[in-house]
This record gives sequence, C-alpha cells and structure tokens, in this order.
Amino acid sequence: MSTGFPYKLIATDLDGTLLRSDESISPRTRAALAAATEAGAAHIVVTGRAAPWTRHILDDLGYEGLAVCAQGAQVYDAGEHRLLTSVTLDRQIAGLALAKIEAEVGPLYLAASRDGLDGAVLVGPGYTVTGKLPATPFTDASDLWNAPLNKIYIQHPTLTDDELAEAAREAAGGFVGVAMAGAGIVELLPLGLSKATGLSLAARRLGLKAADTIAFGDMPNDIAMFAWASHSVAMANAHDELKAAADEVTASNEDDGIAVVLERLLA
Repeated sequence: MSTGFPYKLIATDLDGTLLRSDESISPRTRAALAAATEAGAAHIVVTGRAAPWTRHILDDLGYEGLAVCAQGAQVYDAGEHRLLTSVTLDRQIAGLALAKIEAEVGPLYLAASRDGLDGAVLVGPGYTVTGKLPATPFTDASDLWNAPLNKIYIQHPTLTDDELAEAAREAAGGFVGVAMAGAGIVELLPLGLSKATGLSLAARRLGLKAADTIAFGDMPNDIAMFAWASHSVAMANAHDELKAAADEVTASNEDDGIAVVLERLLA
C-alpha cells in the first residue's frame, strides 16, 4: 500500500535542526511533520541532549513517540515518560581518557551528565553552559565520579571546538567516543556509541530499518546517523563536515528546512 510518503521513519536532531534558536518549533514544521505522520511515517527525535534536558521540549510538542537521547545512550518513551535503554560511561576509563587528553592540551573545564531520567548535569569551574538549561555547579572534581554518568563535556581555554575534538580523539580515541554536538559542546561518550546505534535500537522497536529512514541534522555528531539512514539532509546552518556527508542540504533551522523537504516529498 502506498502511503504517499517515501519514508517510513523521519529522524530529526533537535538543536540547530528541528528547533529554532529560541528552542521553539515553527508552525510550518509542526504541520509538515503532522502531515508526514498522517501519511504513515514515524518520527523519532535523535538528540545529543540527555533525557532530562529533552523531556520538556517533547512534552511541549505533544510528542508521544520514542526519542533517542544522550548521543544514542538513551532510548526514551515520551508517551510513558520512561527510559527503555540507558548506556553509561565507564568512570574509570573516562578518568583515564581525561588524564590522557589533559596530558596533551593542559587543564580542561569539565561538566558531566548523570544517568537516569532525572540525572543532573554537573558543571565545574570555568565551564560555560550554552542556552538556558538547568545545571548543578560542583567545585570538587571527586563529585563527578560518585554516581553513574552517560557523558562528560569538555571545554578548553584556548582551543576551538574542532581542535579540542581532534586532540581528544588523538589522545583518547581508543578509550572513549568523542562527539562535537554544537558550539562549545565537545563530549566524551562510551566507546562505539553514536546516534546511529541508538536510532537503530529505537527503529527496531517500531519494526523499521535504515532503508526506511530519512534523517536531518546539523553537527558532526550526526555523521553516524547520516551514514545509517537511507537519505540524509543537512541544514543550511550545518557544520561543513556534516554537509560533506549529506545527500542534500536544505534551508536553515530558522527557515523551516525540515518542512521544505517534507513538503516536497509529500507533494
């Protein structure tokens, strides 16, 4: 049976992709997603944000499907407000990775995302939080390690995000995954974890596959998801590295880039 829409699954990143800079979703994009789901497609949000930083956005959307959070570490059921899967970072290995990176580039500013649906984000001295997300300050580094984590965030006083991500991969790429998820957001993750691993788990729960999927994103942390999906679309505001990996480039997140593509496919 033809659904009138060529994909059964639409995977969208949140920040810089589905969300505008004020964290809202435009009426046009909401309408296009609603029309695509009406035509038979499922929508899965795939975000670097951990579930506690994602829930309020999904609730506002009236979104009740699955969401892949924390760069693939968590599969979250938004309708039931519960985590279906959660992968944590081995804290001993993470500590070793941090030591190796600092041995190469000097002291880092640190933050960390605690595991769980209510996991706090701990922010250390010097670390700058982007946006208006809630964070808990810490001063004693040992506080970082006394509960399970899904990721560590790192910043450097002088290196750019690209330089820091590259240095982290060179120093510790055998121990942790390194993702660049946005301006000022370089993350250390469990090795082998990506948005693609989380998305494939969520898709399988819906009986869907990579061949059924169109994916939208804007940052290098979306590259694995783009490689997994049948068709990939980078936003006009996307990082050059992601644009190079995309099948097409659409308008920016401020200019309804997702809607532009969905409307074309629906027509």
